Amino acid sequence: MAESVLISSVMDAACLPNIRVQSGNKMKNSNDEQVEYSPSSAVLRSAAATGKESLLSRKRPFVGRCCHVCSPISRDKLFNASIPSQGLRNVIYINETHTRYRGWLARRLCYVLFVQERDVHRDMFPRNVIENVLNNNRVQMAIMETVAERMPAETLAQPDSKAVGKVKRKARGILQQMVANISPVVIRLTGWVLLKLFNGFFWSIQIHKGQLEMVKKAAAEQNVPLIFLPVHKSHIDYLLLTFILFCHNIKAPHIAAGNNLNIPIFSTLIRKLGGFFIRRKLDICADGRKDILYRAVLRVYIAELLRQQQFMEIFVEGTRSRSGKPYMAMTGLLSIVVDSLYENTVADVMIIPVGISYDRIIEGNYNSEQLGKPKKKESLWGVAQGVFRMLRKNFGCVRVDFGQPFSVKEYIDAQRNRPLPAALSLEEILLPSIITDRPGLDYAEPDQVPIINSRDFSDEQYRRQLISNVAKHALFTASRCSAVMSTHIVACLLLYRHRKGVHLSKLVEDFFSMKEVVLARDFDLGFSGNSEDVVMHALHLLGDCVNVRSSRRNSEFFIAPTTTIPALFELNFYSNGIFQVFLTEAILACSLCAILKERITEPGQIELTVSQERLIRTAASLCHLLSNEVAVALPCQAVYQVCHDAVGKFIQYGILMVAEEDLSPSPTEETWANKYPDGLSWRSDEEDDSDYGEEQRDRYLKVSQSQDHQEFITFLQRLLGPLLEAYFAAAVFIQNFRVPVEEMEYISKFHKYLLSRTEMKIAVFGESATFCLAKSAVKTLKDLGVFKAQKSGSSTLELSSTFLPLINRQKLLEYILNFTIA
Repeated sequence: MAESVLISSVMDAACLPNIRVQSGNKMKNSNDEQVEYSPSSAVLRSAAATGKESLLSRKRPFVGRCCHVCSPISRDKLFNASIPSQGLRNVIYINETHTRYRGWLARRLCYVLFVQERDVHRDMFPRNVIENVLNNNRVQMAIMETVAERMPAETLAQPDSKAVGKVKRKARGILQQMVANISPVVIRLTGWVLLKLFNGFFWSIQIHKGQLEMVKKAAAEQNVPLIFLPVHKSHIDYLLLTFILFCHNIKAPHIAAGNNLNIPIFSTLIRKLGGFFIRRKLDICADGRKDILYRAVLRVYIAELLRQQQFMEIFVEGTRSRSGKPYMAMTGLLSIVVDSLYENTVADVMIIPVGISYDRIIEGNYNSEQLGKPKKKESLWGVAQGVFRMLRKNFGCVRVDFGQPFSVKEYIDAQRNRPLPAALSLEEILLPSIITDRPGLDYAEPDQVPIINSRDFSDEQYRRQLISNVAKHALFTASRCSAVMSTHIVACLLLYRHRKGVHLSKLVEDFFSMKEVVLARDFDLGFSGNSEDVVMHALHLLGDCVNVRSSRRNSEFFIAPTTTIPALFELNFYSNGIFQVFLTEAILACSLCAILKERITEPGQIELTVSQERLIRTAASLCHLLSNEVAVALPCQAVYQVCHDAVGKFIQYGILMVAEEDLSPSPTEETWANKYPDGLSWRSDEEDDSDYGEEQRDRYLKVSQSQDHQEFITFLQRLLGPLLEAYFAAAVFIQNFRVPVEEMEYISKFHKYLLSRTEMKIAVFGESATFCLAKSAVKTLKDLGVFKAQKSGSSTLELSSTFLPLINRQKLLEYILNFTIA
């Protein structure tokens, strides 16, 4: 460990930010300390300038439209021109106008009357579920297979009736622990309680009325099951979605919940509200073998719910996000849903991505787990403590956005009509360029990229890839339609724009400019009002994570982020709420600086020009490197095209200028402008990229030396700073790797190393030491082929033959170092 820290202290010197001190650009705080104070907010205005005029006269962007490439019919079916203009509604604001009655008594009893008038009754929900599941052929076959596993081979012809009965009782027990038992009475009662509670600790819960209209149309007209796929940030997500649907007379969904929540009393309430409990690991028995019986019961139970036209809510991330960014999509339960479609259990299924944004989550933070401490086991006492804690605080505003419903059948049919590239490993994509400077398979000619030729769902590779694409598509849409909250912007500005502190007036000015940038990129905001009031509201919610003090020389407040490790972790969690807005540009900024670093180190090379083709390829390689943490594109989009569009943005902002065009022969005589008339505009998930693979003529770009543009590039680099620093530290840590070690032990040691870098002030970004980033960095090294994992009970890591030579580990270190702030 000491050797690793010593290496880090040397190597990290290259990562220290280059802070230029401008004359007249410093002010003193109440302790006469020198603090950074920028003269203007041009660093952000440069990014919003192109859309500012139209921004002042337009309404909020309407988010969540489904992909016109993969779901063109669904895109037009439920949408009409009036939907975007319907505006927002605060779900928890209920008065007599929301009931059929008027007068003094109606005002007093409006919550009771509103709940009583909601359309929820027993006939909406399934009947005879347990018997139907147990009598299903798949479950009966699983019972016999389980019996066969436990009996001697010579007795298989006539299995013991006692053994069969025992396994049948086990199957019934599994199902009884799993199933939901929805009660309309409990839903009404809980709706009334939640109206009281939510009004106590939330200022508002906003939804877009047009989005809900599309959901209501899908529920009423399509006559197919609806599958809600929300992002997962808090335990309150379970109740929130059911409550909103209840308020709008939409049937309560069956919610897939982890069996860690199956605790006395609380589990009964969850079942009455639609929750059903599943194991964290579906296929594994206590002895490590596959649990055929459990898998069969679960599959048939979900199929039975779909057959009876029930709605479902599945968290495809698998668990709550501890980082504020969505986790990678998991396909376990979703694969069962898609399989039910192919088995003709249902004619179709519609998926609804759901974005949820909080000013502040009710858990407050996940610092305990991010510091490496074990997750606390859920208990009834813990639930009670959480409720009491919530009642004593206010958690600001909540925004829930429903994406446009899209047909899974249509999505799958669309994939049959276009090539489906085989999934490439990170090792295949990046390792050649890291070790040998040759491009990986991702940069091969189009006819060399491996394609899954089969269009048969029975082909396992095709099936897995297709289901994975459905999950990624929905989760990316849910993330992109999640609103940006005030705490997200303030935390981002304090961490990556004004880390040494800022006066309130300047913070408000940059906050206003950031709002323009967010809206110009077609992301919505989860707040409104005067910027200064909103900033003060956000600072109040961030609490001890920020230091607010008044100046002695004037009455203006000076705000700085608290620099303790827990505070940095918490600020980073909320800052990541705006991460998706700047993601592609941040990747491009880091890639641009990586190329410029190489050019500056060459003797006599001072001209700041870059090849557009090289810039795009470098950015694409960084996208792949970070693919365990972020997603930059839909599955139907090419990463290369997304990076190409990001270059177009930089040209629009004036950060990059066309210096000259490569006049080498091109396969077509078309000019750049004619061939790509819209090449400089942002291509959203609504646009086709089918012409992406055509060869393009290269051109050279010059980097603007304007101070505002340079500061904007630095801001973008800092957004990726914690992530890249964690990956860099992982590359440092493997330099002294000696003997095989268990994976969890290695992650724990690496995490302690990250924390030691922060405590010793080696780390540029203290928030790089989270346990989530430690796990992500180790997983990325495994995917790159640095480690080979051997499973004998627990996973053991050892260096692969490629990285046994120290020189290759150093090449990896240099590769990642190029992208970090210098």
